[in-house]
Amino acid sequence: MNTINSEIATCKEILSCSNKEIIKKELELKYPGAVDLVKKLLDLLGDNPNREGLKETPYRVVKSWLELYSGYSEDDKHLNTFFEEGIGDQTDEIVICKNISFYSTCEHHLLPFHGICHIGYLPDKRVIGVSKLVRLVEHYSRRLQIQEKLGSQIADKLVEILQPQGVGVVMTAQHFCMTARGVKNYTAEMTTSAMRLKFKSQPQTRSEFLTLIKN
Repeated sequence: MNTINSEIATCKEILSCSNKEIIKKELELKYPGAVDLVKKLLDLLGDNPNREGLKETPYRVVKSWLELYSGYSEDDKHLNTFFEEGIGDQTDEIVICKNISFYSTCEHHLLPFHGICHIGYLPDKRVIGVSKLVRLVEHYSRRLQIQEKLGSQIADKLVEILQPQGVGVVMTAQHFCMTARGVKNYTAEMTTSAMRLKFKSQPQTRSEFLTLIKN
């Protein structure tokens, strides 16, 4: 795509455009002055932002924000799609989508953390399309985050839109703020859980969920 027709372009529309000059104009509208700020940062780091290898770096960095931080600009309306018809009382068993890979950015050091997310819920006559669970993880992970808050946001949103009997979210991730700096521990992983409703109040339901994601 060589042009952008919408007045306020979305991240996806900008990324799908093949005209570099148009992309640069859209980036300036979305992140005013950001390219110059990145250029100044490169200078502060002690490098020459005008040398051949870095000339386009400020542009590339700001363009990457369209994906890395798309969770700020993309709305969550697409998450409100249910498949309720004919479900009735057939949804009294746990529904699980596991091994959802995610990538996020730590809000403390602006360094990435990435890992795997498992989501389970106990429906109450309402289920959600499986792809929406993946999009839900993407929606909240693509912004500045901490892992503890990320899992809770996913769980709370599912409670809000599905009104289920229970929700469980378990996330395991490696954090570059621990591997690339600080303690420099290259094998440490962090696991967090967010349990809601029956997943929190009923040990047998929580245990079944945890067993199923391990298997």
